[in-house]
Order: sequence, then structure tokens, then C-alpha cells
Amino acid sequence: MHGAGDNPSAWVARWAPQMPSGEVLDLACGGGRHARLLAALGHPVLAVDRDGQALAQAAGPGITTLQHDLEEEGSVWPFAPGRFAGIVVTNYLYRPLFAHLAQALAPGGILVYETFALGNERFGKPSNPAFLLAPGELLDVALRHGLRVLAYEDGSVDTPRPARVQRLCAAGPAFDPGGVRLDM
Repeated sequence: MHGAGDNPSAWVARWAPQMPSGEVLDLACGGGRHARLLAALGHPVLAVDRDGQALAQAAGPGITTLQHDLEEEGSVWPFAPGRFAGIVVTNYLYRPLFAHLAQALAPGGILVYETFALGNERFGKPSNPAFLLAPGELLDVALRHGLRVLAYEDGSVDTPRPARVQRLCAAGPAFDPGGVRLDM
């Protein structure tokens, strides 16, 4: 979450090892905390952000960076369907991308998503409802786009700072649940 510094989200760290071999997208990667984790797990990583300075921090072995503003008027989704073995999105919400994220997952690919939800306004920013998930919204989006939900949480957290969040780990089509540990 915001203020997390260089430490990966515990949610992402928990589910990243379940991603199958292949290229992983770290969308809105910021300084690259998750890109570095994913590269350390042996994935070639594409780290995407609109902030060139953040991308300079994200660059490293096994990480390709791409500066691209997906919210800019006229911007198009630049990735082919089925391209990514995994996709990680944290602290970012732009609803028009949901369908693209689901389509960009390779068969059996894993989506790990974590961002702020309504109720976060009592903890600070973001507080604008346009940037906060409605109750159950992330779960609904996954199901609507044909993803298989492996784990979902909707509640308050204390670390790295108090916040109200939703977290999702979901798999694309042709997923074999026998390979995933669901030890909680």
C-alpha cells in the first residue's frame, strides 16, 4: 500500500510463487518493488508506469520497463490477449482496464490485485470514491470476466499503514488448482 517503500505487498508475495513460468506484467509498477520480487522468482517482467522517474527505479535484471499512460485520452491497451503468465496490480484503480487485464492472462495465468476500497477515506488518501472499490467490486469483476477466484479479501489492514482494501488472486482459463497451495 502507499508508503510501503521498497517492501513488496504481503498479498503479492504470498501469491507470486503460484504464477506459472512466463512473462509477468507489473502494471502501474511505481518504483518496482513487485517487479523485483517477480524477477527474483525467475519471471521475465514487464514493468509499466506513466512515470519515467519511477520506471528508472524499477529497472533491473530481468525487468523491461515501458512508459505508457493508459488513462491518456486516445490511449489503447498495448498487450495481446493471452500474453502474460501473471499480472500484478497494486494501489491502482482504472476501471476501463478490467476487461483488458482478464484478456491479457495466458491460460492458467494468475492475476494478483490489491487496492483501496470504500471506507479508506477514514484512514486518509485516497478518499475520492472514484479511486475506491465498491463493496465486492473486485470479486464481481473477476467473476464477470470468467476468472476463477483463488482468494479474495475485503477489509481493513494495519500494515504497512491502516487502510481499507480489497485483494484478489484469480486464475485465467485452463487453470489446474492441484498445483496451488491454499494454506491460509
